[in-house]
Amino acid sequence: MELPGAASERGSWGTRLGFILAAVGSAVGLGNMWRFSYVAAEGGGAAFVLLYLLFVTLVGIPVMTSELIIGRMTQVSPIKAIRQLGGASWAPLGWLFVAAGFGLLSYYSVIAGWTMRFATDAMRGAIPQDTATYFNQVGTNLPAIVTHVIFMAITVFIVGRGVKKGLERTALILMPMLFLLLVGLAIWSATLSGGGPGYAYYLKPRLNELLDTAIITDAAGQAFFSLSLGMGAIMTYASYLKSKRNLGREAVTIAATDFGVAFVAGLVVFPIIFHFGLGEAIGLGGVLNTDNTVGTLFITIPPALQSIGSFGNVVIAAFFVMLFFAALTSAISLLEVVVASVIDNWHWPRAGAAVTFGILITLAGLPSALNLNFLTFADRLFGAFFLMLGGLLTAILVGYRALPEADRELAQGLQHPGLRRAWSTAIRYFVPPVLLVVLSFGIKPLWNAFRALIGG
Repeated sequence: MELPGAASERGSWGTRLGFILAAVGSAVGLGNMWRFSYVAAEGGGAAFVLLYLLFVTLVGIPVMTSELIIGRMTQVSPIKAIRQLGGASWAPLGWLFVAAGFGLLSYYSVIAGWTMRFATDAMRGAIPQDTATYFNQVGTNLPAIVTHVIFMAITVFIVGRGVKKGLERTALILMPMLFLLLVGLAIWSATLSGGGPGYAYYLKPRLNELLDTAIITDAAGQAFFSLSLGMGAIMTYASYLKSKRNLGREAVTIAATDFGVAFVAGLVVFPIIFHFGLGEAIGLGGVLNTDNTVGTLFITIPPALQSIGSFGNVVIAAFFVMLFFAALTSAISLLEVVVASVIDNWHWPRAGAAVTFGILITLAGLPSALNLNFLTFADRLFGAFFLMLGGLLTAILVGYRALPEADRELAQGLQHPGLRRAWSTAIRYFVPPVLLVVLSFGIKPLWNAFRALIGG
């Protein structure tokens, strides 16, 4: 039974800028702010960047355009949208999107809670020199549960306020602040004595590595994951679009901005690493443990910056506030996928859906707050395998089941037939095999994470 007022709960974007910033906020997360930098360094520097851009163009933008098309064409959340486009047999894909958003947020909010804790502690000058011991104290068990709950409460409050007052207003405030903090930190990093060697390590051309299969796989995976694809977030945001905008242009704008943030984040991180001699601590040079990257970030950066005096605490606070903003804008989009689906399928009021499922996600995140091995497994399952599978099935659905309808929707804003033909060719013939290969490479890390969880 539909509850009073539920039909008007979905809302719509008030401005194009609000939509773009919200979509960019969904894409820009902790992975952009840190993972892009170290993967680029370990993956050939400029070689990785070139491959990343190639995969963004040939994989990321076509899949993002497809999600934008489905969302705007159907004007409903992923479960209903997929059912409308592909029929009942494709409905499980919509549920996969919701499961990915639910599972991702359950552990992502634990990590986001760490950023919130370190940001507030830095503002008070309360981060001790022994950050390894400190992180072990606050990164798990009751302290992690507390910050996890607080972060989820903030996320629920924003989503519960609706599209314009919650999602859009938050994006219009937080994203410019994130950009300003990022640019400011990049300018400050450029003044460090280790800036030159840091930039060289980050961007030094090692083009002989362009054909390295591991680097190719990493570049493809990073391009896909960093754009927030395969979990229905972009599709959900597009369902609030009312005007017939050029969806191809919107996809390029979101992807370019997302890349810009990730790239500039590297210009912040690597001068700091080289100025303070942190290369060995974070594992540069081939021994980086990617499963411990987030923890390493919290352990190594603060004590190094504290060594420059009181201004170091200012930089630490700015750094972790920036990470918190990135985490929050991504978390909002994850919860919105779930909430929008509940509104569309069961006609719940928005506030009730946000609170109820926010509580359920919070409870589902408790194991990640208590056990870092569980968090790692959840990341491999929801943050890698589910997303890649969702992107692959989306490409197959659009490319082989609903291409004529999708092309007509795209043509309403993108009238150039050559560009539309390039998109349809990519979504049919290039994207599926690439995602199949990358998905297959994700099976072993998922299995290893599961074995670590069960103690095997």
